[in-house]
Amino acid sequence: MQGIFKPLLRYLDSSIQEAITQKRSFLLLGSRQVGKTTMLNFLTGNISPLLRYYLQNPAERISLERDPSRLIREAQVINDHVFIYIDEAQKVPALFDASQLLIDERKAAIFFTGSSARKLRRKGVNLLPGRIKYFILDPLLWGELGLLKKSTLSNPFPLPLNNINTTSYSIEDAMVYGTLPAIVALSQKDRTEILSAYSHLYIEEEVRAEALSRNIGAFSRFLELAAVESGTNPNLSHLSQESGVSMPTIKEYYSILEDTLIVERIDPYIKNARKRILSSSRYYFFDLGVRNTLARFSMTPALIQTEKGKLFEHAVILEIVRRVRLLKKNWKVYYWRTSGGAEVDCIIETENELIPIEIKSSTHISRRDLRGLTSFISDYKDKVKRGFVITMGERPERIDDII
Repeated sequence: MQGIFKPLLRYLDSSIQEAITQKRSFLLLGSRQVGKTTMLNFLTGNISPLLRYYLQNPAERISLERDPSRLIREAQVINDHVFIYIDEAQKVPALFDASQLLIDERKAAIFFTGSSARKLRRKGVNLLPGRIKYFILDPLLWGELGLLKKSTLSNPFPLPLNNINTTSYSIEDAMVYGTLPAIVALSQKDRTEILSAYSHLYIEEEVRAEALSRNIGAFSRFLELAAVESGTNPNLSHLSQESGVSMPTIKEYYSILEDTLIVERIDPYIKNARKRILSSSRYYFFDLGVRNTLARFSMTPALIQTEKGKLFEHAVILEIVRRVRLLKKNWKVYYWRTSGGAEVDCIIETENELIPIEIKSSTHISRRDLRGLTSFISDYKDKVKRGFVITMGERPERIDDII
């Protein structure tokens, strides 16, 4: 069994702990190295008996691939309530059918983790609808790193915004090295080495397996170009030419990155448009450290000097997406840009309003910086009650009645 230690607190801890206490089965999805195994090892540490299956272990995986009913036989030995933990469950999809029998007949509580919903859907796996809950674990949020200022993102997001950990990590660190849990406590040199290994081993290995790609060189070139384009409207024709693969393949690669939780797709807000709106999606890599490494940027604090605006916007968009996901409400995150160049970095659509958010890495804002925001508010004044500008300033300011 892997070692159990006290990890950083996570906002999702309470929801997972509640499901465990209620003996509810669940699937915890997340990219590799976001802390799924660490979280489950810690939160299930006092459960006994608990059957654990780590499918990253080749011997364990091969054994269960050959004989998935072994899960049932080993569970039948337990006279008490059956608790089972299956790590990286997508590697042996047949275990979901075996799990259904145990959930239905033994009221077993089975805790799955996985890093690829695509692989499960592609193989027509029984995802136990109605029987399990679903959670997504992201890299660390700002409050999980102790980075929240009193006013940061507090108004649109009714979340527990207190800092739940104290670390020496800074927002600038997060913008260069990302927020994967394993990175936070390391030195700059070790961060760079770990990110390089992660980016070029784990991601390429996993996504190549998903893509069944025969042209690894072309895919690697695509991955580098996509990382550079992260947070923009990618020019698919340019990506196709530079990577040497067809446009349909480029679109399929983006679909794979999305399904394996490596990128977040942000669609344009085009409802009731009064102007011509750009209709292409934007893609944000799930972690800035991974993105910067794949893009072959210099992994030093000097990167902030040349890329500060893009990095800060990228970091804030990821933070917003993660907070909306934690809310478990039917909210959507969009961006807005007209053919004339007016732009709002982020639009949150709630049940009854639109919340436009502009993101600026400066500490002082001029009226000129707000042209896109005021244009959107004017076009959608019936739905907009408030707008926000997120900056690196120390204190909140009121700009007008709405912003």
